[in-house]
Amino acid sequence: MKIVCDNKIPFLKGALEPYAEVVYLPGSETTPDVVRDADALITRTRTRCDEALLKGSSVKFIATATIGYDHIDTEWCRQNGIAWTNAPGCNSWSVQQYIGSLLATMAGEFGFDCRTKTLGVIGVGNVGSKVARIASLLGFKVLLNDPPRARQEGDDGFVSLDRIIAESDIITCHVPLQRTGPDATYHLFDSVLLAKLDKSQILINSSRGEVVDNQALKKVLIEKRIKAAALDVWENEPGIDLELLGLLFSATPHIAGYSLDGKANGTWMSVQAVARALGLPCTDWKVNEIPLPQQPTLFTIQAEGKTPQQVLAEAILNTYRIKEDDSRLRACPSDFEKQRADYPVRREFPTFTAVLHNDRDCRAAAILREAGFNVKEQNDTI
Repeated sequence: MKIVCDNKIPFLKGALEPYAEVVYLPGSETTPDVVRDADALITRTRTRCDEALLKGSSVKFIATATIGYDHIDTEWCRQNGIAWTNAPGCNSWSVQQYIGSLLATMAGEFGFDCRTKTLGVIGVGNVGSKVARIASLLGFKVLLNDPPRARQEGDDGFVSLDRIIAESDIITCHVPLQRTGPDATYHLFDSVLLAKLDKSQILINSSRGEVVDNQALKKVLIEKRIKAAALDVWENEPGIDLELLGLLFSATPHIAGYSLDGKANGTWMSVQAVARALGLPCTDWKVNEIPLPQQPTLFTIQAEGKTPQQVLAEAILNTYRIKEDDSRLRACPSDFEKQRADYPVRREFPTFTAVLHNDRDCRAAAILREAGFNVKEQNDTI
C-alpha cells in the first residue's frame, strides 16, 4: 500500500509508516507519475487534485489537511470512484486568534473602543462562529450573514448582506469559494458591492483570495472610498499584487489558520480518515506533543483602570502580534511561499496563562477564561 504525502504537513512522519509505503514530496512535485500507483494522498491546498493528476492512477482516497477543498475536483473524483475528505474546523481557533489580533491592533492604531463598533461576519461556519465569539468578547456588536444556514435554520440570528453593508464598521469574510449557484462567493466583493461601502468602513478577507476582486479593491483604496482593508488571502497567490500590498492596513501570506494547534488538528484528522478508508489500524492516532512558541506562555496584565475588553485585547496580543507577519511580507513579498513553509510556532489561547493583577470585580478574568486563557488572579495589597 502506498500513500503520497505533502512534505510540509507537520507531525505526519511516522504515523503511517508501520502500515504502508509513505512518500513525502513538495506539493509542486506531486505529479501523475508519482501518484500512478498510490492508494491515497494526504495533501494541502497547493496541490490541484483533478483529472490531470489522477487519471489512470490507483488512488482511492484523498485527505486534505485543510478546511478548504476547492483544490479538489470533487465532481471528477465522484465520477471516478475517488473518495475524499477535508478537515473541517481544524484551524478555526487559529483564525479566531488571527482576527482577534487584527481587531485589537486596529482598535489601538485607529483609536476606537470596540464597544462602540459593529462587526459584520459573512459566513458563520466553524470559523465565522468563533470569530463572532471573540469579537463579542472584545465588545463589538456582531451581525451574522450566512444564507445557507438561514435557509436551513430560519432567519433568527442572521441578517441580509445589505444590512451587513449598511450597518457594519468592519466586515470580515469567512466563506468557502463557490464559483456558481445561489451562494456563489467568487468576487462576492466586486466593484458593485465595494461601491456600497463608505469611507468609515473596513474590509477583511481571510477566507479565499477570489472572494474579493483584488483589482476592484485596489481601486477603492487608491480613491480612498473605504477606510482600510486587510488581506490574508489573495488572488493569484503567491504572485500577489504589490501595489495592493502597499495600500493595505494589514497584509499577511495566507497564514490566518497557521497556528501549530490548527496544523496538528488537520494532520490527525487526515491520518484518521486515511486509516478508516484503507482499513489501517491507526484510526485513533493523535499528535502527542506540540512545541511551545518562542515568547513566554506566562504573562502579566495590570487590570486596574482597564475595561475587561481592553484586558482581553492585551492578552490576545501577548499570544500573537499580527503586525510581525505583516512586516515580514512587506519586507520580502517574493518569499510568500517560504514564509508560509517556515512559519514560526504560533500557539492558541489555551497554551497561555495570564497573571491578572487587581481585577477587583473579576470581570476581566471571566472574559479571559471564556476566550480560552488560563488565568491566575492576584490582588495587590495597598
